Amino acid sequence: MSDRDEVAYNNSNRAFLQAFLARSTLTYEEAKPILAAIFTAQEKRETLPEDVTEADFNAYIAAANHVISPYDLEIRSTYHQTSRTRIYALVNSTSDPITQLATSHSADEISFLKRVLDAMFEMHNTPRREVMAITSMQATHLAKPPVEQRGETQNGSTTQGSGGAGITMGQAERTMGAMVEEGWFEKSRKGYFNLSPRALMELRGWLMETYNDVGDEEEEEDGARVLKVKLCYACKEIITVGQRCPKRSCQCRLHDICTQNFFRVQKSKKCPLCKTDWTGNDFVGERAAAGTDKPQRRSGGGSNARATQMVVAEASSSGGEEPEAAGRAREGGGEQEEDDEDG
Repeated sequence: MSDRDEVAYNNSNRAFLQAFLARSTLTYEEAKPILAAIFTAQEKRETLPEDVTEADFNAYIAAANHVISPYDLEIRSTYHQTSRTRIYALVNSTSDPITQLATSHSADEISFLKRVLDAMFEMHNTPRREVMAITSMQATHLAKPPVEQRGETQNGSTTQGSGGAGITMGQAERTMGAMVEEGWFEKSRKGYFNLSPRALMELRGWLMETYNDVGDEEEEEDGARVLKVKLCYACKEIITVGQRCPKRSCQCRLHDICTQNFFRVQKSKKCPLCKTDWTGNDFVGERAAAGTDKPQRRSGGGSNARATQMVVAEASSSGGEEPEAAGRAREGGGEQEEDDEDG
């Protein structure tokens, strides 16, 4: 089928581009039956999906890119963070992606989506737990903006979509569903929403500019620069699902599949940056949300403290000294708080 590469841009290319636009994202496997149908109609003989080669697919991608480039559009590709399937997406190469949503969503919905992104990359993205995903319940709670409206990011810059009067919880649910259908979000089996490969490609520059603390490198003497959006050490793509170095101050992150390839050629399984032993049990993404035991233990520690106070009060009222058990409980609560702070 090499003769297809020499054919000028024609109706088969237009049909492929229309099919791509209807889906917003495409993989090689998904494109095979589409191209097979196009080849069958073009050549007047049946072409099976397995007859479509990757060279055919790449040729049609290249032809489409050549035609859409004057309109500031481009078909880019990246690997899915978990399956490592190559995903192709049509992205706008110039304008602000948040502004692009205005063509199909209201100003209040865009403001809601900005609050969702803030929750993903600020509220649920801490040195203790880098979740960078939210549940449906957490998303619906963002339907209304806070009383004191935030109009700035952590580095003080004003961002689009921060304001708005808010939407209903039902509208929030429908908007999140629309974001999944449009290919901006993905929803996991456990009900977590995170950014899709298409969103990570198109929002890459905006995410790093908005959420990373830039311009303070000279002031940071200990190298503790704030990076909310990190790149995989191996593939250099944004990572929101994968593994992290056990040392919290270390910036090294690796996709799960990247760890397999990376450590396969290493003599020892150590962090490539700080040389700390790589456990494989420190996660990025929704698996990091499972580590919610420490805040719960802190709450439990408060209950123990109240119980201790009751024992001490009872001992004081009877003129006795503080019981040894109460002293141990008091010391245990202090140790728990220290553990939580050291984390």
